[in-house]
Amino acid sequence: MSTISESNASDGRLKLYAHEKLAIMSSKILTFTFCLLPFALFSCTQSSSDSASIVSDKPQVVATSTIIADLVQEVGGEEINLTGVLKPGTDPHVYEPTPADSRFFEKADLIFYNGYNLEPGLIKLMKASGGSVRQVAVGEVVKPLQLDTYGKGTPDPHVWGDAENAIAMVNVIRDELIKLSPEDKDKFTQNGAKLVSELKQLDQWITKEIQKIPADKRKLVTTHDAFQYYGRAYNIIIAGTLIGISTEEQPSAQTVQRLVESIKKTGVPAIFAETTINPTLINTVAQEAGVKVAPGELYSDSIGAKGSDGDTYIKMMQANTRNIVEALTQ
Repeated sequence: MSTISESNASDGRLKLYAHEKLAIMSSKILTFTFCLLPFALFSCTQSSSDSASIVSDKPQVVATSTIIADLVQEVGGEEINLTGVLKPGTDPHVYEPTPADSRFFEKADLIFYNGYNLEPGLIKLMKASGGSVRQVAVGEVVKPLQLDTYGKGTPDPHVWGDAENAIAMVNVIRDELIKLSPEDKDKFTQNGAKLVSELKQLDQWITKEIQKIPADKRKLVTTHDAFQYYGRAYNIIIAGTLIGISTEEQPSAQTVQRLVESIKKTGVPAIFAETTINPTLINTVAQEAGVKVAPGELYSDSIGAKGSDGDTYIKMMQANTRNIVEALTQ
């Protein structure tokens, strides 16, 4: 009996000792964990703060149209945070701004827009909500063509149709970015020079390609009047359009019929739909005139979606030229 009692007592002391050791170890672990916790939290907070500051330190730049946004991104590179308001394929003439667009303008350090009333809804919103932020009408660096609209001259906003005009626009973008962020002058200058070189090559390439079209077929019929600068720069006649410089216009039956008759007289082998405009009417015109609609739609007021053959300004101009040459040389 005594032996059993002593054994039980010994077992009890061992269990008590084990519990005490476990409690001490748990206490140490908890103490160590709580000691480390502030450092971990500080480390996470510090990392997040650094990341946020890196983003916020970059100039906040806003561009309205996809074409302007593409040129700004090429010049600004990683030195700016760029917000493009319009998405690829969106028609700037008829776009209706959203509350989010207003917030873009309010938070901007610099705003680039085309001008000449290309994007009337956004221009109106920008003037109302942009505050004292510098607003640069990039397209208005170019002397505009004046088109007849209901008996009065209206500036044609589609200035990018001539690659030489795009060069002038790039130079304005570069200079404005340098004013905004002088410490990045070298990078903006380098990026701008590279883009200008590519645009000069583009200009020469388009000139050469258009010459492949027989002179008597070098005539362009499109959905809306967006290719006057292109036609003037590259020696191709704009033989007719379904609507004027703004897609807000609705063609009358008489307008459609006049275009049909004009197509028949000029003898063009094909006419062109555009990526930002419903092709139904231009298809009707083609049927009545007895010509085909070119298989490739033209990019007029917007670059293409990412991954398309026109997802940058340069690629857009190349795609348009290829489609025009192919359709008019057959």
